[in-house]
Amino acid sequence: MSTRTMLAFDLGAESGRGILGHFDGEHLRLEEKHRFANGPVQILDRLYWNPLSLFSEMKQGLGLAAKARGGTLDSVGIDTWGVDFALLGPGDALLDNPRNYRDPRTDGLLEEAFSLVPREEIFAQTGIQFMKFNTLYQLLAMRSSPLLDQAHTLLLMGDLFNFFFTGAKVCEFSNATTTQFYNPSTGDWARTLLDRVGLPHHFLPEIIEPATHIGHLTGAISEELGIRPVPFIAPATHDTGSAVAAVPAEDADYAYISSGTWSLMGTEINAPVLSENALVHNFTNEGGVGRTYRFLKNIMGLWLVQECRRQWEREGRSYSYAELTELAARAPAFTAVINADDERFITPGDMPARIRAYCRETGQTVPEDPGAIVRLALEALALKYRYILDALEGLFERRLERIHIVGGGIQNQLLCQFTADATQRLVVAGPVEATAIGNLMVQALGLGEVGSLDEARQVVRNSFEPAYYAPTPGQDWDAVYERLCTQLA
Repeated sequence: MSTRTMLAFDLGAESGRGILGHFDGEHLRLEEKHRFANGPVQILDRLYWNPLSLFSEMKQGLGLAAKARGGTLDSVGIDTWGVDFALLGPGDALLDNPRNYRDPRTDGLLEEAFSLVPREEIFAQTGIQFMKFNTLYQLLAMRSSPLLDQAHTLLLMGDLFNFFFTGAKVCEFSNATTTQFYNPSTGDWARTLLDRVGLPHHFLPEIIEPATHIGHLTGAISEELGIRPVPFIAPATHDTGSAVAAVPAEDADYAYISSGTWSLMGTEINAPVLSENALVHNFTNEGGVGRTYRFLKNIMGLWLVQECRRQWEREGRSYSYAELTELAARAPAFTAVINADDERFITPGDMPARIRAYCRETGQTVPEDPGAIVRLALEALALKYRYILDALEGLFERRLERIHIVGGGIQNQLLCQFTADATQRLVVAGPVEATAIGNLMVQALGLGEVGSLDEARQVVRNSFEPAYYAPTPGQDWDAVYERLCTQLA
């Protein structure tokens, strides 16, 4: 067969990139064409995204990619983070810049929501974990805003960029499930829930499946870039959905971790789990490719290290991630234990000071130098992975033999080894560009070049060699894990 050339735009909390995928029917080859920065913009006490700048960068990347292929591509797909959204008003005007999920406006709104609808009922209708930045609570924060009355359409971030490129106003399934007002039992928006919390829902768009053809590049942008009107196909527009589609597993006896700014740890299932135990452990049922569900939990992830690095840069000390990891490898082990998901670590700020304060308040050794702080953060992540693994195995009453880690976090080999040691499981790390790869393979599914998710994963296995991490004998992670469990009790 001839080679198909597709473009994946993958936007994360720190950066975005445009990656070409060249697919010959058996192997996928990647070619990065454009990379650009992303991050929150603070105005007074508010945190926003900058979608117009991101769109400009994506147009530049599309032009570069298409012109390198004679002015055309077979398809384009976009994935981003979940929960955040934009509102379009009359004439499809953007009513406001989308807020960043770390914006403080949702503080206290979980409790307010539970006063209107019990926690158990919200979970029964949505199957989604309770996190204060879910779209449901962002909308609750806007109840008195005139923007809700003016809004004609709500679009999540990936869907917003698809609208900018094609004019189509739809919401892709994997992204819709992150809102906490999608009902997996009915397969539609949880309108009854929205009615009960006093929120409108007239602006919610049609929900489409991954691999759906959304539309073609508008004529105006085609003319602006000097390229042909390429088709846009929805991958799993939620980046974790795309990343999990690229997990190179051959059977079901595994857990996965999509590792980056956030760590998303779970397993793939064919139907949502809405049990009391799932609620007690605050697991979530997010949509995947082929109507699968990602049964998982969010863990703070490498955000802890990223924010430490930013703080040290503000203080005039610049470190690469490789340098910080090397310092952590040389630092003493297990000097303290922190809960990586403590509330104080969510918002931007002086993360080293917050970690030291946590240790001080819990009567533990306070880390002072960067190596000790980063090691503590990496140990905390590995310990939390074990905690989630224990909960998964308890819920499903079976042992998960391997942990597949995908995404940029696998470049931190120390964290991969800590994960193997803490969980006493074989860790299979790779591919690093899992989100872009999953995006591309779902585009291939939409083009009819692969017939199923299993076939797509076979292509991933053909194309990318993973790294393996076996548990190191003789390290006392059990005692440290007990200390974490005591803190979480």
